[in-house]
Amino acid sequence: MAKKETAEILTVDGREVRVTNPDKPYFSRGVKLSKLDIVNYYLAVADGAVAGIRDRPVMLKRFVNGAEKEPFYQKRAPDNRPEWLRTVTLSFPSGRTADEVVVDDAAGLAWIVNLGCIELHPHAVRTNDLDHPDELRIDLDPVPGVEWGDVRRVAMEVKALLEEMGLRGWPKTSGSRGMHVNVRIQQRWSFTEVRRAALALSREIERRAAGIATSKWWKEERHGVFLDYNQNAKDRTTCSAYSIRPLPDARVSAPLSWDEVPDVEPEDFTVLTMPGRLEKIGDPNERMDEAAGSLDALLELAARDEAAGLGDAPWPPHFRKMEGEPARVAPSRAKRTKGSRSAAKSEATPSRSGGSTAKTPARKKAASRPRAKMPLIVVANSPSKEKALAGLERWKKKHPQAAEQLAPEDILVDSMRGRSSTWTRIRINLRNVSEKTRPVQETPDPDDDPTRAWREARGKSR
Repeated sequence: MAKKETAEILTVDGREVRVTNPDKPYFSRGVKLSKLDIVNYYLAVADGAVAGIRDRPVMLKRFVNGAEKEPFYQKRAPDNRPEWLRTVTLSFPSGRTADEVVVDDAAGLAWIVNLGCIELHPHAVRTNDLDHPDELRIDLDPVPGVEWGDVRRVAMEVKALLEEMGLRGWPKTSGSRGMHVNVRIQQRWSFTEVRRAALALSREIERRAAGIATSKWWKEERHGVFLDYNQNAKDRTTCSAYSIRPLPDARVSAPLSWDEVPDVEPEDFTVLTMPGRLEKIGDPNERMDEAAGSLDALLELAARDEAAGLGDAPWPPHFRKMEGEPARVAPSRAKRTKGSRSAAKSEATPSRSGGSTAKTPARKKAASRPRAKMPLIVVANSPSKEKALAGLERWKKKHPQAAEQLAPEDILVDSMRGRSSTWTRIRINLRNVSEKTRPVQETPDPDDDPTRAWREARGKSR
């Protein structure tokens, strides 16, 4: 006989929320937390957590088997949702649409957490205008081996630049290895324009902190702290404040004051400590909505970069090829060592009111610079990150001379995502390995790419 499902009924703001399998372990390798513990955490920090997602479409990242198992992504709202839970129809770059969940209160928050959403992933728009973001998102993502102190230093450079641009940033730990700075903006600019502003900001920070910051999209070209400008492209989400991350200590994305940033340590903020912090100091993001600013200065910076020959940068792979975008191919796969091909094309420039005015003069073509082809090999593919990392360790033991010559940024751990599958790919950049000791490409171990069968079948049908 099938085991009968247990459930606990919570009354949240006058609404009943059913928590299924409340005793199911969600964290067990470090802190011990059940599914009900996770729900209760979010209810304890609901004032802050709901503020970060209220009135926004939410992409559901579901850890249905707990934080230690692989999640899956669900854009469409479940059919069996309560009648009081709102949805909104969102369109995506693919042309598809989906009715996504909108959370407005603690009851809605508890309901999506019961689905396994230990992370909260809101879009950067409000339901009143799904085409014009109200948030510029700055994602500081350190490459492996980068010191946390460098992340803090880059964050302070971001603060200084934002203030020069007339904007206010609101920092928070990502809950993992990086830091986020969110900027409330007026709803005047399209996703393309907001991304353009983010790219200009990333490049300027790279110039100011050249040794520790990078705007390079391809992992094999990065160093230090990557400023991920593409988090501002349409359909991208980042975890919001108070989100739990799937780490053994149940670490949390913690909103901060700028005074805290120079000395902050991300491990200080967990499921066990955040409710007390919120009660003691309140929500550092509480007044964010009062600080909506203008992107005009950042877009002027973007125009100066373009006039100097610095064109667009690569978009995420699932977007169509964009006007002015350079060749969307990693240096390791480049067929020719050619410089940037940024097209010298006109582009509409945002007016002071956020609309489009006459086109600016054609961009100057950037000087041709050699583009080195990186010597990359794939060592592991697996739906399990742990198994992929174990494969990396086996590769290191098999090739100890090569492993000793690797820099931290030469190990590329890619989180791959298809329409319904996620997996981890690990590549090695052999640029720092002497040619006589460079291993050749072997069959990855493990070699379990869930999209391979689909790609092979697609290739045969063409």
